[in-house]
Amino acid sequence: MNISKYISRKISEVQSGSFTSSVTKIAIISIAAGIAIMIVSFAILEGFRNEIRAKIFSFGAHLQISKYDTNNSFEGAPISTSTGINSTDDIPGILHIQPFARKTAIIKTEDEVLGVVLKGVSKDYDLSAMQKNLDAGKLISFNDTASSKDVMLSRRIANKLRLKVGDEAIFYFIQQPPRARKLKVSGIFNTGLEEFDEVFVMGDLKLIRELNGWPDTLVGGVEVVLKDFDQIDVVADQVFDKMNYDLQLEKITDRHAQLFDWLKLLRKNVIIFLVLIIFVATFNMVSTVFIMIIERINMIGVLKAIGATDRQIRQVFYFRGLRLTLIGMFWGNLIGLGFCAVQYYFKLIPLDPENYYMNTVPISWNFGIIIALNLITLVLTMLAILIPAAMIARIKPVKAIKFD
Repeated sequence: MNISKYISRKISEVQSGSFTSSVTKIAIISIAAGIAIMIVSFAILEGFRNEIRAKIFSFGAHLQISKYDTNNSFEGAPISTSTGINSTDDIPGILHIQPFARKTAIIKTEDEVLGVVLKGVSKDYDLSAMQKNLDAGKLISFNDTASSKDVMLSRRIANKLRLKVGDEAIFYFIQQPPRARKLKVSGIFNTGLEEFDEVFVMGDLKLIRELNGWPDTLVGGVEVVLKDFDQIDVVADQVFDKMNYDLQLEKITDRHAQLFDWLKLLRKNVIIFLVLIIFVATFNMVSTVFIMIIERINMIGVLKAIGATDRQIRQVFYFRGLRLTLIGMFWGNLIGLGFCAVQYYFKLIPLDPENYYMNTVPISWNFGIIIALNLITLVLTMLAILIPAAMIARIKPVKAIKFD
């Protein structure tokens, strides 16, 4: 039998109603609150980052290859589908390659007129991210031969033009000579990101080829989807080395630098906040162990007098602190994970999409981060307990027994 564990357990059983009992409850509550807040904060942060990135990726892949041109217009010069990166096998980090093209247009209805940019995509384009943004209707239906007349509008554009799913509108394309096409609204999406929802309309790439008189070998650009977003810099260098010399490569982190910088800043602020929470929890544990030692000075003197070593006595309070920490961590995980589960499945807490780009508080399950938070809290708290436990070596048995 471990005598230190036995004494620690007995102390826990007889201290109810004492001042130490109240302090230990405060320590447990602080650790539980700290763990719960950290879990919820990281779950919301990761959910927020993932939602924003998914919305950005629905309008553009990780990398974009286009004609090297100083013209900053939305359309740009066409390029050949043979860019030098013609297969996902060329570079291991590439998941998908998809062509696109853009063309400016003016949408006219009976009462309204609005300028937009039509982004043309093919049936091979990955629209899974856009599927999540659909408010109404369905994705574009592509034909094998003729161009599709389906388009997807944002909720903002649809409201301005008073259009709904199934309505038709005339698109006037800005070129010489100007051309007009009557297109049908197949779906209405809502990303909440103003730079996309105010400007872009999704349509068929074949339609833009017809309007521009391009053959099937020409496109406006090529998007490259990666297997791992975190490897974007490495894969970008590999793509740049392989693509044709007259093309330019742009990373989505550069194209939408403000959004990604904002997400990085948000993550830094959350980390600073969590560091302060861990500091408060460990400080409370140090204070609790100090109080337990002071309240048990008589016991420490007796133990030393009958031959107990400083190490054995330190273990008594170390095991007591470990038990309090584990109890606090248990309740913290239960509360934190429970809150996240309720929000994830029932979406009880709403958000204003005008300010937060989404309707409800997002939750992302990253159990690696949750485990890391628990381990960091446990390790730091246990190390903090060593500080007050070190004073046990300075306690003299005779003075301790007489201490009142």
